Amino acid sequence: MPASWMIVDVELVSGRGEFMEPRPGRQMLVGPKHTMEQFARAIDLAFARWDLSHLSMFALSGDRQVLDWEPDWEPDSDVGRPAFRAGIVTLADMDLGEGARFQYVFDMGDDWAHECVVTAVGVRPREAYGATPRLPVAVWGWGSMPDQYGRLSRDDDELD
Repeated sequence: MPASWMIVDVELVSGRGEFMEPRPGRQMLVGPKHTMEQFARAIDLAFARWDLSHLSMFALSGDRQVLDWEPDWEPDSDVGRPAFRAGIVTLADMDLGEGARFQYVFDMGDDWAHECVVTAVGVRPREAYGATPRLPVAVWGWGSMPDQYGRLSRDDDELD
């Protein structure tokens, strides 16, 4: 992938055992030097998550995984999945061109699954956002975001 900015469409597919229909989504502006960890946090914030203490991962083509934790196995081990550390690898390292599809999962217990598609490469940040952001940002969005823990009101402190 050329070292350029891109737009990635991110749609929420499912979470907490429920499939989203219609799928809420966000268009994310991401630079080639942003780490996958920065991209993950930007997605979480764009999807109104406030408890960011949960694990997350990206699943990319070639059975590659980008993890934000240390797995019990070594990369390229007998599990057969090349694994990368989210805080180290950048989007440019992942060689994501226009049309690339991959998944992002937040909270391995509730499995907030997202479908990601690179919809534009070579984007000019100032045209898409008005400035060159320091971190990945949402530039467009649609749909309603479900509460991370299923709450329906401010006073709803019962977690399912």
